[in-house]
Amino acid sequence: MHRLLALLLLAFVAHGQPLRVAIAGMVHGHVEGFLPALKSHPDAHLVGVYEPDTALAKSYAERYGLPAGIFYTDLATMLEKTRPEAVAAFTSTLDHPQVVEICAAHHVHVMMEKPLAVDMDGARRIQAAAESGHIRVMVNYETTWYPSHAAMWDLVKTQHAYGDIRKMVAMDGHPGPKEIGVGPAFLGWLTDPVQNGAGALFDFGCYGANLMTWIMDNQRPIAVTAVTRQFKPQIYPRVDDEATVLLEYPRAQGIIQASWNWPIGRKDFEVYGERGYAIATGGQTLRTRVQGSPEEIRTPPPLPASESDPIGYLAAVVQGREPAGRSSLENNVIVTEILAAAREFAKTGKRVRLPLQ
Repeated sequence: MHRLLALLLLAFVAHGQPLRVAIAGMVHGHVEGFLPALKSHPDAHLVGVYEPDTALAKSYAERYGLPAGIFYTDLATMLEKTRPEAVAAFTSTLDHPQVVEICAAHHVHVMMEKPLAVDMDGARRIQAAAESGHIRVMVNYETTWYPSHAAMWDLVKTQHAYGDIRKMVAMDGHPGPKEIGVGPAFLGWLTDPVQNGAGALFDFGCYGANLMTWIMDNQRPIAVTAVTRQFKPQIYPRVDDEATVLLEYPRAQGIIQASWNWPIGRKDFEVYGERGYAIATGGQTLRTRVQGSPEEIRTPPPLPASESDPIGYLAAVVQGREPAGRSSLENNVIVTEILAAAREFAKTGKRVRLPLQ
């Protein structure tokens, strides 16, 4: 996260002004990583925070030494008073469309935590608002900043080292949000089927859908099937805690394994081609093999600052860069289609064909 601060210094010193960033919502626990990084360098300036829960806002203000004057209980008022260049949204997923619509009315770019929306109606609202307000919307996934995935792209797509893709497997999750101790505000909406869209299916299924859409050049699968389970109904009575999703492409398939039951946290992605494979284990390790050769274990080089963290990327977006690949709105609308189709199949047992638009 420190590299993002170096990028901000380089990006904004020529203008003589720091990047003016505001936060919309604090119920998403990832704000705990965002705040100290943003606060630790003078060239990244937090100008305002919108959070209607005053007790929650006060707790963050005390924990991070934030002045009371930057907090607002109304998003539009915060934007008018503080005039940020970009907003980082840490609301529930259900609230993403409203945040984008209000920011678009004020012509402020938005970065939100994954996934984009709980359903296609929300995704379409975000698309329409971004277009009408002429703003850029990016979706932040931890896996976007993995050197292992950049190296995988180079081998699979640029070098075409393994031939055409035939199978992809994504394994994402952890032992469960309650088990790892997420805060009550985060846990409350994360386990709500309306505010989160589902349970592990949306919380971690989005990673695999995002990566597969990216590596398949934004090609929609032709159909989606899924199985969801409640292995821990005593802890998560309203949502799934286990999901397996099958994506059918004309000449490939993708398997998404999203779980709040993994014994350890994991974010692994495997791509198999006609002549070999690339397996990213977390962010720093890539295992590769081609026919007739032994497996290699590679440690990819670090990424440039504008490709290695969300705030650095956000700074580039404010300067005019269009969000692309895994961060892009186009990719994440397809992700929403996939997740909505998986939820529908799990509910009805009827194979869902895409697109849903």
